[in-house]
Amino acid sequence: GAECIDPVLSVYPGKYDPKVDYDKQQPTKTLKLEKFGGVQPTPYPGGGTQIARGAIQIKATGIYEFRPGYGGSTYNIMEVDGQEVYRREPGKDAVHTHIKLTADKKVPFKITYLTDQANGLGWIARVDIPGTLATVVKQDRKFPYLINQEGNWVERNDVWYKGVVTASANKWLSVGCGAGSNNIGPELGFGHMVGDYHDEPVLILKASQGNRSLGWDYLPPGSEPFEHEGFVYAGYKDSPGRWEKGTKPKPINWYAGKQYDDCFTAAHKVLDNFDKEFPHWKGRGYEIAGFVWWQGHKDGGEPYASRYEQNLVHLIKTLRKEFDAPNAPFVIATIGFGGWKMEGPHKTVAEAQLAVSGDKGKYPEFKGNVSTVETRGFWREPDVSPKNQGFHYNQNAETYMLVGEALGKGMLELLKGKK
Repeated sequence: GAECIDPVLSVYPGKYDPKVDYDKQQPTKTLKLEKFGGVQPTPYPGGGTQIARGAIQIKATGIYEFRPGYGGSTYNIMEVDGQEVYRREPGKDAVHTHIKLTADKKVPFKITYLTDQANGLGWIARVDIPGTLATVVKQDRKFPYLINQEGNWVERNDVWYKGVVTASANKWLSVGCGAGSNNIGPELGFGHMVGDYHDEPVLILKASQGNRSLGWDYLPPGSEPFEHEGFVYAGYKDSPGRWEKGTKPKPINWYAGKQYDDCFTAAHKVLDNFDKEFPHWKGRGYEIAGFVWWQGHKDGGEPYASRYEQNLVHLIKTLRKEFDAPNAPFVIATIGFGGWKMEGPHKTVAEAQLAVSGDKGKYPEFKGNVSTVETRGFWREPDVSPKNQGFHYNQNAETYMLVGEALGKGMLELLKGKK
C-alpha cells in the first residue's frame, strides 16, 4: 500500500536457490511496480526467481507484522531493515517476526518469492495499537486468563454465549462474542468470573442493541405517559416519542418499549426452545440465576435523564416478573463516558444507576439482590485507545474487560449473600 515506496521487481534466472546471493546477481528483467500491496497490485511478469525491493515508511511509530502475499504467493521470505520479518517455505506454516518501526523513517525491504506464484498482494498490521485486546493482554500482560500457553485466546468449555438481536454469536465463550467476530463486550470478563464460581455450566444470553434509551426504546410494559414542558411523552406502546399537549399524536413506525419487546421476546424464544437451542444440555433444564444491565448513553438528555431512576426500578421489577425470577440477582454497571469528568445529564443517569443499588438503602426491597458497580474509573482516553469514539468507550478493550469483571464480582457478591 501507501507505506511501500518505489517498489521494483527483479527477475533472476532459474528456480529459487537458497545458496545463491541474489543481491550480487544480475537480473534478467526489472519492473517498476506502480501499485504494490493491498488487493490490486501491478501484475508480476513471472518466470525465474522474483524479488521485490523498495522502502517502507509508516506514519505511526509502533510494532508491526508483515503479511506478504496471498495464496501461493505467501511462500516467500521478507526482510525489513535487514531483519527477517516473515518466512514461509513450501509445505510449512508462516513464521512472523514483529518489528518496531519509527514514524516517517524510510527503511529498505526485500521479498524473495520461493515459487512462481508470485504477486504483489500483501498487508501490514500494527500489533501494538493502544487499547486493543491483543495489546492489553499480550503486551501489557493484563487479564492473563484470556490466553493459553501458546498465546491463543482461551475458549471456555463451561460457559456458552448466545446473543440475540445483535452480537449474535452462538458458541463457547471466547473473543468474538461482541459486535463482530473480532470484538468483545463485557460478557467476556463477566463470563470468566461467573464461570469460575459455578460448578454448573453457565449460559450467557445477551439481548442487545446500540443507540437505544430506557426512556423510549426499552421503556418497560406498564410505564405511563407523562408531561414535560408542554409535551406529552410516550408511555409503553405509545407513538411517537412525544407530542404537544392537547394535540392528537401521529404514530410513527416505532413505539415506546419496542426494543424491550424485541429483545426479550427473542430471549423467551431461545429459552422456550432450550433443548433445541442447546443440544449439548438437552434434558438438563435451566435456572435464571441473574440479570445484568449496562446501558444509558441515549438517556443522556432531558427529560429521560431525570426519569432514569424510576424507569430502572420499573425495569428491574418488570424483568423479574417477565422471566418468573422474582429473587434473581440484578447487577447494573454505571455509564462511564468521560470518566470522573462526567457532568450534566449523563452524570444524572450514572447517579440514578447508583441510587437503585440495594446497599444505598433507598429501595429496601433491593437490599441483597440489586447491586450497582461504578465504572467511571475504567474510562480510557482516546490517545490510549483504538478510536476516538466516546459513546463506544473509545473501543478500549481494557475498559470492557474491567466493566465485565466488575459486573461479575458484583454478581458473585449477591449470589454468595443468598446462600
